Amino acid sequence: MKKLNLVLLMAVLALTTVFQSCQQEIVEPNSGILPSRFKVDIPNSISGNSTFKSANVDTLQGNEIYEHLRSFIWIGENAADIVGEIITVISVNNLDQAMSFTFVSDDDGRLKNVEIIENSEFEGLMWEYQMTITDEDATPSTITANTALQIFWNNSPIKGIAILAPYNIDRNTDIKYLNTKYRIDYSEAGELGYEHHMLVTITGLPLENPLDNPYSISTLKMFVGKNGDVVSVYGNSEHPNATFINGDTGFDWAFTAAGKQSTDIGVAEVGLPNDSLDSSDRYVLLVENSIENVFTEQIYDVWPNIDSTSVQAFLYNTEAPGFFNHLGFIQGGTAPSQDYNSLLSIIAGLTPYNPSVIKELEVLFKE
Repeated sequence: MKKLNLVLLMAVLALTTVFQSCQQEIVEPNSGILPSRFKVDIPNSISGNSTFKSANVDTLQGNEIYEHLRSFIWIGENAADIVGEIITVISVNNLDQAMSFTFVSDDDGRLKNVEIIENSEFEGLMWEYQMTITDEDATPSTITANTALQIFWNNSPIKGIAILAPYNIDRNTDIKYLNTKYRIDYSEAGELGYEHHMLVTITGLPLENPLDNPYSISTLKMFVGKNGDVVSVYGNSEHPNATFINGDTGFDWAFTAAGKQSTDIGVAEVGLPNDSLDSSDRYVLLVENSIENVFTEQIYDVWPNIDSTSVQAFLYNTEAPGFFNHLGFIQGGTAPSQDYNSLLSIIAGLTPYNPSVIKELEVLFKE
């Protein structure tokens, strides 16, 4: 996870150089057209960069499953932070008018092409503005393979899509991130029943050595919506090397969560379906494949005659849902107080995505 965060940070630093390099070319910019927001903040209770000891499937317990979830949500939130940083860099350097130019990046010494246009169509919608940055290798036939960044946005109401490829932003990025892309969809139009929402999609993440980290992510899709003080989250992260007790591999963290910004408390429900499961049914994803059920089934698969005391030790804190405060996971199953009741009602109405669909996700630039 530290490596992924470094890649995201490199993207921001590279783009900062991009816009600083071009500042002298701008004459009488038309300021004020960039969106002032492009992210929904997630409470720390359900989003945090937790660190883990070396995974041992013999001692992995429910609290670690829930803490892993906080880290996976944090990865998605960090991707959204990068978009906000990029927009800030553009705004500071006044690159907010239709234009096109090239420059040599101070980071990788390569020529970069920048184009900002008005009235662009993408995915059946018209956008007020589009900005595209491509690496020097880009030609009419290879432009999508060499695109570093595309942002489409409207300002009233604020709505947009940002797609990034870190390797094309800075070719000094490790080659293993060649196929990594992430996309942020953000809206304040209220079309999904939230005051503002974002959808984070990350694909093509390189997997770590399963002996070092069997729970590394290849793909993530996460929805975040906010109404008033409450943030709702649901989605999936795919972990092709994940293994728990009986040696089966390939699992999906299917999750729903909700948190309050003011009190920084949160609730989450997690399922662990096989990453090839073809189902969008909430009961199948979160109940049939609950942490407790998956662990129980795998325990008896390995030790059919195990005594119940040992089983209970394995099932510590696997009961749903999980409860969180500003420090992270507290306990599973029973709410610490009545303050969590309203959040329980919210997650009951949320459903993760189909794991088999997540497994096949692609993030694509506009051609």
